[in-house]
Amino acid sequence: MRVMGKGPSRLTPHLCKQCQGYASQHLAGAEIELTMLFADVRGSTKLTEGMPPGEFSRLISRFFAVSADALSRHFAWVDRFVGDQAAGYFVPGFAGADHARRAIQAAQELLNETGHYPPADPWIPVGIGIHTGVAFVGSVGSAGQATDITALGDAANVAARLSSAAQTGEILISERTYSYSGLILDELETRSLELKGKSEPFKVFVLDSGSLVPPGPQNRITQIP
Repeated sequence: MRVMGKGPSRLTPHLCKQCQGYASQHLAGAEIELTMLFADVRGSTKLTEGMPPGEFSRLISRFFAVSADALSRHFAWVDRFVGDQAAGYFVPGFAGADHARRAIQAAQELLNETGHYPPADPWIPVGIGIHTGVAFVGSVGSAGQATDITALGDAANVAARLSSAAQTGEILISERTYSYSGLILDELETRSLELKGKSEPFKVFVLDSGSLVPPGPQNRITQIP
């Protein structure tokens, strides 16, 4: 099928290239509730100062590859990679009704696979934000020309801002995502954040690298049953 040009889409191997191509030709979409994950490389400016451009490019490419793999394993749509940020959209129609739980699992795997487990030092410093809410999911751009399939709206902005607020090795989980996930994580730290555009403090739950264990066949998904 690949030889015939009928391979998987770039968004996820669970969607065909033809479906994505059709969607990209028509400006349309829908407002749906989903879970969004944004992963940021922390201190990328400082990283670029200490290595040649080619080496930094290889480092970021490795990060993107690891991110895409972790997100796709949990049925996320892997959105565009911008600069030093990766985004995954856990759409219910693909990730299922437990999309919030899948997003948290994917975030833990991503941190594990970038080396954020004690006592090791990560090979690239990453912070992650996760939020569940209603967003417009669909194609944007100019009709009949190259477009992008993405998620837009306040909920997407919140997820992106949570990732910016996360420290190295942290996963900031919004209260809504935590509630939807059905998880009960004992003694989880809570934090109140001042987010741009929000009139009231925004409550998040914090999973940090201390909750992770070294990756291995027996614990592909860490800590979360």
